[in-house]
Amino acid sequence: MKFVDFVSREAIRTDIEVDNKEQVIRAMANALLEAGKIAEDQHESIVEAILKREELGSTGIGRGVAVPHTKHPSVKELVGTVAVSDSGVDFDSLDGEKVHLLFMLVSPPDRPGDHLRALENISRQLRDETFCRFLKQSKEPGDVWQLLEEADNNQFV
Repeated sequence: MKFVDFVSREAIRTDIEVDNKEQVIRAMANALLEAGKIAEDQHESIVEAILKREELGSTGIGRGVAVPHTKHPSVKELVGTVAVSDSGVDFDSLDGEKVHLLFMLVSPPDRPGDHLRALENISRQLRDETFCRFLKQSKEPGDVWQLLEEADNNQFV
């Protein structure tokens, strides 16, 4: 599964300036809402589902990266977005470091394969130091989109 299959270009944010996990999850869910990828009446339910998933263990996987995600019956297909934070967000990461790169996924409960393939793609790409460095330096959503396309074309890993 490629980034272009699930990341909403219109929901990418490179100017996230928030302090904590809940704020960044809300901001990313708002971006999906503004892009028309989630329904307004389901927004709060999706945020709560992601926060509930975080209670099981932080999706801040280390090295400045977090992948908040959930399965939710209101979406018909896997949707996602990317956020970049210059100052970093306190995300209770496994390594205790602030998070600068975030990938959010919301998938239908009846499509676990898509969910897992997207998580696998994200984790594979994020092992590449060059990819992460370029993402962290991205100042515009278009820059992020270009990097995702390059990653999809195996120009990093």
